[in-house]
Amino acid sequence: MDSPVYAVLYEDDHLLVINKPSGIIVNRADTVTTETVQDWIENKFRIKNLELRITDDDFRARSGIVHRIDKETSGCLIIAKDPESFYALQAAFKARTVKKTYIALVHGFLVPESGEINAPIARLPWNRERFGVVAAGKEAHTAYSVLDYYTDDQREYYTLVKLFPTTGRTHQLRVHLKYLGFPICGDYLYAGRKQQRKDRLWCPRVFLHAAEISFPHPKRKETITVTAPVTLDLQKVLAQLKKTQPEALT
Repeated sequence: MDSPVYAVLYEDDHLLVINKPSGIIVNRADTVTTETVQDWIENKFRIKNLELRITDDDFRARSGIVHRIDKETSGCLIIAKDPESFYALQAAFKARTVKKTYIALVHGFLVPESGEINAPIARLPWNRERFGVVAAGKEAHTAYSVLDYYTDDQREYYTLVKLFPTTGRTHQLRVHLKYLGFPICGDYLYAGRKQQRKDRLWCPRVFLHAAEISFPHPKRKETITVTAPVTLDLQKVLAQLKKTQPEALT
């Protein structure tokens, strides 16, 4: 199997932003047997071989990877080249000065065309692989804005939407859209077993792409904005659909 291609969207002496391909896990784990983004980073920059102070253990353990995105999600991923930049970027995430924009295709006509979702998220006690909206969960906030509405030959309806999370809970966007009743196409955890099997006939993965990220540069303090083009596989999914309007339901 060929190694995945990592498109570098931005790079300087302190960090880089890549367009992570779908299907690649970000961090190594005991249960992961395939190449990860972390493996690629270590081979490219040899971060593990740097002489690091004890306080730099987290930077070394993560090989400079500042945050995570899901395996099937593509798009912007920030990687720090030095410990100082790593911790400065982590602090920016914690302070919510990092602005992220995702693109998703969801089932149904999502109206109104813009809105916010405030719903706390926690791991489900009866299924540790999944998260859900739970009253005692952690605060989670997502804003959205509709880009286009679509239909297909079977008169199924879809919405292409921009998502703006201000918190970073695990599976936040997938859980929030499911909670609204508009699960992401191809979502094997939250769209429902029958629906995801049907989706996978024409949508090969979770239709979620980290399209843009803005963050304060850890050294220069100016705001850096990086955009990741929508991947070819997702472009092909949209090409199968026809644009329409919610009035088509009436």
